[in-house]
Amino acid sequence: MVDVQGTVADGFEPVRDAFAQNFTHRGERGAAVTVYRDGRKIVDLWAGAKNADGSDEPWRHGTAQIVRSATKGVAAAVPLLLHQRGQVDLDAPVGTYWPEFKANGKDRVLVRHLLSHRAGLPVLDTPLTPAEAVDGVSGPRALAAQAPAWEPGTDHGYHAQTYSWLLAELVLRVTGRTLGSWVAEEIAGPLGLDLWIGLPEAERDRVGRIADIEAPAAPASAGLRVRAKQSVTDAYRDAASLTRRAFAAIDPLADENDPAYRAAELPASAGIATADALARFYASLIGVVDGGRRLFAPATLTMARTEESAGPDRVLVVNTRFGLGYMLHGPASPLLAPGSFGHPGRGGSLAFADPGTGLAFGYVTNGMQKNVTADPRAQALVRAVARSLAG
Repeated sequence: MVDVQGTVADGFEPVRDAFAQNFTHRGERGAAVTVYRDGRKIVDLWAGAKNADGSDEPWRHGTAQIVRSATKGVAAAVPLLLHQRGQVDLDAPVGTYWPEFKANGKDRVLVRHLLSHRAGLPVLDTPLTPAEAVDGVSGPRALAAQAPAWEPGTDHGYHAQTYSWLLAELVLRVTGRTLGSWVAEEIAGPLGLDLWIGLPEAERDRVGRIADIEAPAAPASAGLRVRAKQSVTDAYRDAASLTRRAFAAIDPLADENDPAYRAAELPASAGIATADALARFYASLIGVVDGGRRLFAPATLTMARTEESAGPDRVLVVNTRFGLGYMLHGPASPLLAPGSFGHPGRGGSLAFADPGTGLAFGYVTNGMQKNVTADPRAQALVRAVARSLAG
């Protein structure tokens, strides 16, 4: 039996049970889950090993992990907060702030198109090497020269990797600061979050090593999700597909356990956080945390979770729904309720908020399974939260 550490509030015991079952039934190696309600922490659990690749070092309170695309939800808050402060117009062309971006038919790409995956730029004609991906120059330069894969604003497709350089360069042009430093100074620092887009050397020892792991066979009742995943798998195997090319915008894939990669500011994929930091971040988007500050004004919150894109995704193949930078509740990204918004990370992690219940959720893991959105371990925890709310 796994030794689950931490606490749950009365009535949320089903979350502890589901968390333990992730280790016994769903292949979990090391993980943590945190839930806030109305700005107060009600679930804080961790268990297993810090490293997924065989080390016996235990997962401790405060262990952090790379969260892949769950980083996108944190990064999206930056242009939204800049808009809230009057520094960015979401309906302005990106070229207003980044003149070189206008080339090759991109003069009508709006800031909101970057956030809603409608810019038509999920792929690069020439993929970047890992070194180029993290140098802060090659990615923006390549996107400034890139022609869109479709007419911007007319359709949507997940910008798996290019989201990093699109948002990072926009923020740099507007503020003169890198997106990672902006998050550190304006979000993580004031809220006390163990969360980084660009891991400082002093924090390296807190971060576990991730590894790909095999998930147990899905039950027959999961047929809808299995069929959807198979479609993505088929598209990924096609070297000419937008799916394959979007995820291969960095080629070959970088070593995510490499300290240099973790120190890089890649807002699409390389954020590092604790489960508590992710949950606390989302709690601050929908309300006041522990009597402290709130990040999103009500109007900004409404914009963030208002549907901008929906239907067949040109990259992920399945139907997806996006607000401004956030995935919305739906078959491809099941969250807690229709009003929930957040972002998963490929292979496991998940973070979201649900304004209707005042819930904010963060889950991180070191065992990366073969899924893009609906990880079975995260979904088991979300279902347990729903059962707890229902009493």
